[in-house]
Amino acid sequence: MSQTILGIDPGFGRMGFGAIRVDGIVVRLIDYGVITTKSTETFDERLVQIAEDVRALLKEHKPDLIGMEKLFFGKSSTTAMRVSEVRGVVRLLCAEQKIPMVEFTPSQIKKTTTGNGAATKQGMQKMVQHLLQLKNIPRPDDAADALAVALTAVGVR
Repeated sequence: MSQTILGIDPGFGRMGFGAIRVDGIVVRLIDYGVITTKSTETFDERLVQIAEDVRALLKEHKPDLIGMEKLFFGKSSTTAMRVSEVRGVVRLLCAEQKIPMVEFTPSQIKKTTTGNGAATKQGMQKMVQHLLQLKNIPRPDDAADALAVALTAVGVR
C-alpha cells in the first residue's frame, strides 16, 4: 500500500516540512522546505500566513498521515506558547480535512532515525540524508528535522 506522509517541525519564524512517499519498504523523498514568516508582521498575520501555506501543502501533497514534533519547552515560555499556537493551527487544518496526525517527542524522533534517543541533531540529520539517499543533508535544519518526523511516522502506518 502506497502512502504519503508529511512531517512538520513547528515554528512561527520558520516551520520545516518534509513529504515522503512510502511504497511497501521503499521510502522516497517528495519535497521539503520551510514556511517562513516575517518578524515585522504581527503574530496574527504570521498565523494567517502559516495557515495559508499549510493549506497549500495539504492540497499539493494530499498526505495520508501527518507527523508533527511535540513541543519542547526550552528557555523561553513566550516562544513555547507561540509555537503551541502554530501547532494548533496545523492541528485544526488537519482535522478539517480529516487527515490523521501523530506526534513525537524529539527523543522518539532521534531514536527512530538513529537508534539512539540521545543522538545529536547532526547525527539525526545525517541519517535522514542516508535513509533518503540524498547527496547532502537537507537544509535548513528545520526541513531536515521535518523529514526525520516523517520518517518516524512511517512506523505508524
